[in-house]
Amino acid sequence: MTQLDNYQDTRSVFFVADFEKSKGNYIVDADGNAMLDVFAQIASIPVGYNNPAFLNLAKEPAFQTALANRAALGVNPNKDWVDSVEKAFMRVAPAGMSNVFTVMCGSCANENAFKTAFMYKAAKRRGDKDFSLNELQSCMHNQAPGSPDMAILSFSRGFHGRLFGSLAATSSKALHKVDIPAFNWPKATFPQLKYPLHMHQEHNSQVEQQSLHEVEQLLNKHDVAAIVVEPIQSEGGDNHASPHFFRQLQAICQKNDILFIIDEVQTGAGATGTFWAHEAWDLPSPPDMVTFSKKFQAAGFYLNRRLRPTKPYRLYNTWMGDPVRAMQAAAIVNEIEDKQLLNNVKSTGSYLQHHLSGNNKLDSVRGQGAFIAFDLESPAKRDKFLIDMRQLGVNVGGCGDKTVRLRPMLTFQKHHADILLETMERAL
Repeated sequence: MTQLDNYQDTRSVFFVADFEKSKGNYIVDADGNAMLDVFAQIASIPVGYNNPAFLNLAKEPAFQTALANRAALGVNPNKDWVDSVEKAFMRVAPAGMSNVFTVMCGSCANENAFKTAFMYKAAKRRGDKDFSLNELQSCMHNQAPGSPDMAILSFSRGFHGRLFGSLAATSSKALHKVDIPAFNWPKATFPQLKYPLHMHQEHNSQVEQQSLHEVEQLLNKHDVAAIVVEPIQSEGGDNHASPHFFRQLQAICQKNDILFIIDEVQTGAGATGTFWAHEAWDLPSPPDMVTFSKKFQAAGFYLNRRLRPTKPYRLYNTWMGDPVRAMQAAAIVNEIEDKQLLNNVKSTGSYLQHHLSGNNKLDSVRGQGAFIAFDLESPAKRDKFLIDMRQLGVNVGGCGDKTVRLRPMLTFQKHHADILLETMERAL
């Protein structure tokens, strides 16, 4: 770390890993210590370290060709790119979504979803007309009407990325945002539920209705193109809301003719027990866009053909995704289906939540599938707990002010949960 710090800032580093020796649910550090990994590279490892499916994939000629010749997919997609799109992305597309736009990371997935919303709303206002000369000239000076004063509405404690548009919609920690110019976009208060849920139904219903009312008030004050929301606010403290809340939020979008964007960067690809967390909401119609990254190993967003820009090159960059990562995403989908990993997530998650809920040293145990969190008494005690857990051989992460978040891989089983629970008792 001292050597690396000569060239890169290492102040955020927990430990240096030896990925060659890591296996399954266990990560090994540079000193040879093996730890049960319940943080999984910030929730981004789906099927374990050095999974044989990935190692075998690396031997395939098509994978080697993709490694040796990285395509600029917008101009020269390889002849097997459509196979990857179908086998990786469209095979698990959220219900009712027919298109996918691939990019490099979660932040740029959200950025391009935001751009899509702005272009769609502007095009609707323009009707069948082409861009006016005034629009084309004014946008070059960052002025209206070519650069309209439209907004994306997001929520307090939300996290959508660290680029300019995604950061403007983010409000999980001030450290992410301070010193950075931002768009003046509105933020509604995300409901702060109390746990256990069955003991606080009246309070929780009230704070959800207050949030929805605030959304409607903000829509009257701002020119909003879309609302973006996480199924579970992850970085901001693992904050949940009920399926009813999200159904009502979609209804507000439809009533006001704005787009509904679901940010599934953390929750997608099986972490909550369904491939997409929003499947649990029973929405009456599909969302307008769903963004993804992390556990899918690839990134992008789903949309419908009606949201395609009217002209080419408007959603575009050099790479527009990565064939190597798309092949890995297809292998992940295969593993999830062949090993019935969603059932494993539900079973292990239920087991883990049951045992955590019975621990009176933990506050506000909450979760969906194996996407689980709890609070400790203070930020200092939470931080000490994370360090103590690593010293005892289990790697876990934090979020929010005093929350411990568990982000196990889809292959995490009951005997791993027992190791986690026993180690927690020692640390607490």
